[in-house]
Amino acid sequence: QVQLVESGGGLVQAGGSLRLSCVASGRPVSDYVMAWFRQAPGKAREFVAGINKSGYSTNYVDSVKGRFTISRDNAKNTVYLEMNSLQPEDTAVYYCTADQVARAWSRSIGLWDYWGQGTQVTVSS
Repeated sequence: QVQLVESGGGLVQAGGSLRLSCVASGRPVSDYVMAWFRQAPGKAREFVAGINKSGYSTNYVDSVKGRFTISRDNAKNTVYLEMNSLQPEDTAVYYCTADQVARAWSRSIGLWDYWGQGTQVTVSS
């Protein structure tokens, strides 16, 4: 099975940028469809972006389209989430997830087998 470790979170002002990284170990990340979810305080965990195994197909929740970009470097066993024009409503714990049979657009948490521990993103106004 694969282990996932996220990094890159932090505190940023509104309008700023962050890049999250998710490093996979145990198995090649190329074996997995990957995605980022987030969970704000008091809210359910929600899908943010997904990417297929080759990296040629991506999918985003409407609220981040045009601001966030998901990408992957299979040679480095790493998936990224570039976040621009951050807003206070983007404040959440961001989780990396992997699955061998999910689709890049799979919104349901139950479809994803492996999860990282999360990284906190806080956007101040």
